[in-house]
Amino acid sequence: MTAARVEMIHQRLTAALAPEHLTIIDESHKHAGHAGAQSGGGHFAVTLVSKAFSGQGLLARHRMVYDALGSAMHTDIHALSIRAFTPDEFNPH
Repeated sequence: MTAARVEMIHQRLTAALAPEHLTIIDESHKHAGHAGAQSGGGHFAVTLVSKAFSGQGLLARHRMVYDALGSAMHTDIHALSIRAFTPDEFNPH
């Protein structure tokens, strides 16, 4: 199920934001026993680099990610850590 969720997140973010770089880390195993994990939603961390974030503040970027994920934010994802950069801001090292 987790691999399917990661793939779904990847597909939705790619379709909506055309990222130049995208990593998705499933951190659900770190939250076993956590109250929110009991609902079945996973914990994920994403790092995205997209031109779509140009001129957007942090809150707007996060909203763009939430909008791209849509209903999955209520069904498949319990917690999401977001790192959103423009190509000029991103330094992978």
